Amino acid sequence: MSSIFDRIPDSAAVRPDLARRAMLAQSASALVASTLPLGTAFAQTAPAVRPLPSYAAFKDAGSMIVHSANTIEMRRGAAGTGAVTAVAHLYVRNNLNPPSPDIVAKPDAWVVSIDGVRTPRSFTLAELKAMRSETLTMVLQCSGNGRGMFPSKPSGTPWQVGAAGCVMWSGVPVRELAHSLGGVRQGMKFMTGTGGEVLAAGIDPKARVERSVPIAAMEDAILAWELNGEPIPLAHGGPLRLIVPGFTGVNSVKYVKHLAFTAQESDASIQQTDYRMTAASEASMRPTDPSVWQMPPKSWINSPLADNPGLQGGHAGELTIQGVAFGGVNAVRSVDVSTDGGVSWNRAKLVGPDLGRYAWREFELPVKLSPGSHVLMSRITDVKGNVQVENRVENKAGYLNSSWRDHAVTVTVA
Repeated sequence: MSSIFDRIPDSAAVRPDLARRAMLAQSASALVASTLPLGTAFAQTAPAVRPLPSYAAFKDAGSMIVHSANTIEMRRGAAGTGAVTAVAHLYVRNNLNPPSPDIVAKPDAWVVSIDGVRTPRSFTLAELKAMRSETLTMVLQCSGNGRGMFPSKPSGTPWQVGAAGCVMWSGVPVRELAHSLGGVRQGMKFMTGTGGEVLAAGIDPKARVERSVPIAAMEDAILAWELNGEPIPLAHGGPLRLIVPGFTGVNSVKYVKHLAFTAQESDASIQQTDYRMTAASEASMRPTDPSVWQMPPKSWINSPLADNPGLQGGHAGELTIQGVAFGGVNAVRSVDVSTDGGVSWNRAKLVGPDLGRYAWREFELPVKLSPGSHVLMSRITDVKGNVQVENRVENKAGYLNSSWRDHAVTVTVA
């Protein structure tokens, strides 16, 4: 567990010329079928179909699973291949109901205040847009992605792999904004973002969405107003979102209205008693347990799958295994694939553009499988030698499941 919470490494440059890669449709065949991942706690029948909420009506309904109005998952493999996830396929996770759509109707009027610097002040979005901006490609992943694979069935949305995507954010670097205000005041240990959701009358103010991360995260963080080159929609935190690359999605605060550098972590419930790596045996999460911050190395296979077998060529058993891998705060060095349940491994090829250390890499491995059943798995090693774990870290809320064994798929060749 120590590698998950290490200090953030130095930033690596992101090539702006690698904007996005066109998504290619996958071929299908009835010769290969698959089951759900090993160890899954998800029912094998399709979930009840729910309509998309109005604020996310632009989503590709056929590619999404609507768990609730505030939890919408992309179906495994639905996006096809591509280095960047289309916004129409990107998952949605809100801890509170979104604010009024009026805030994205006139985005330039949005105001964010900056504190914990030598010269605190507020900025409109229009003022931020006049500053130098950067584009950052990163994996956005819900802390509970993979929760549905926990046999203990922890409470919360039973995500499989679809509460994640690789997207591009554009905005002003937090480090430069803080520098323009005289720098961060001495003694500040955290960067704390506060969301603009409106709490109903009588609700405890500690129910607000407010997250603190170690101050080192400010080096690569941005205040973003564009997602994949377009204004951020309400469903994804528009008009302005704090983006903290390498950390789970809850730390990239939506509708950010206040950014502060603080000596202490926020006292909000979402910081103190939620999103903690608490042992499954404990009655409740505690502020002394490790916070869910940085993401560990992770990968999974997107093809072959039951609804998209991914056969390449005309002979039974000849196919290309395809998937995605990311290192959290570190770049991907290599990906290995097993077709026999983890007994032996073969090196896959990294394909597509390298969009920076926070982005995922696509991988491919052509294989020829004999008739019968095969358990397919993938395993990433990052540039610092950290290897994706075999088994999940058991915890009360089902966070940070990066187990390669849990993410396996079983295919049958006729």
